[in-house]
Amino acid sequence: MLDFLDFSLLDILDIVLVAVLLYYVYKLLKGTVAINIFIGIALVVLIWKITQALQMEMLSGLLGTLISLGAIAILIVFQPEVRKFLLMLGSTNFTNKRSFLKQLSFLKTEIHTNMDVESIVLACEEMAVTKTGALIVLERNHNLDFVKSTGDKMDIEINKPILKSIFYKNSPLHDGAIIIKENFIVATRIILPLSKKNLPARFGLRHRAAIGITEKTDALCVLVSEETGEISYIKDGEFVLFKSNNELIETIRYDLT
Repeated sequence: MLDFLDFSLLDILDIVLVAVLLYYVYKLLKGTVAINIFIGIALVVLIWKITQALQMEMLSGLLGTLISLGAIAILIVFQPEVRKFLLMLGSTNFTNKRSFLKQLSFLKTEIHTNMDVESIVLACEEMAVTKTGALIVLERNHNLDFVKSTGDKMDIEINKPILKSIFYKNSPLHDGAIIIKENFIVATRIILPLSKKNLPARFGLRHRAAIGITEKTDALCVLVSEETGEISYIKDGEFVLFKSNNELIETIRYDLT
């Protein structure tokens, strides 16, 4: 009954690889609502394997059937994450080794950024007073080259005056979104994919575009409504609530790590 304890080197390698895979899947899903579902599935699979090892045939058979029938349901539940991963692969240039490794940067244990989040939020705060519309995309792990090509490439270190001047209504760059990567504005006048969600009438194209890009990638969006002057923060296709601009700054900093 305890034959499963007779490990070979290959068995140990198998366990290590599975553990590493599960760890990085956890890192990829961390911070999303899907993480709780993933933990639940992992526990069910663990119990299933234990019942198999202990030769509890009835229980292991029941759990095995449940897992096999739930495969389609799992794909539906994790559909946004699967879509983001496939989109990442589709936008990767596999002929360029450095580019490919860059796309897999979500496998790093920690992601450090020197982005000046405070300047971004303070600029939005001042633009909100004058009801100056703004749409700012913060690039994280997933490559956004597929939307950068719709606008003008830039390489400008961010600060509050620069951000305000870009979105000034008479500026030639104010239309569309800008993309910030690390601490640089890398593209302006970007056209973003629009979400097909049913949104309240008070939300315009900026909100729909912000939701659209965050549905398809892991990017974050900060926007200022031209109609109301309200600042919104969007992640994973959903509005993230905050009580103050200081809380928004801390939330963005946390999401960038």
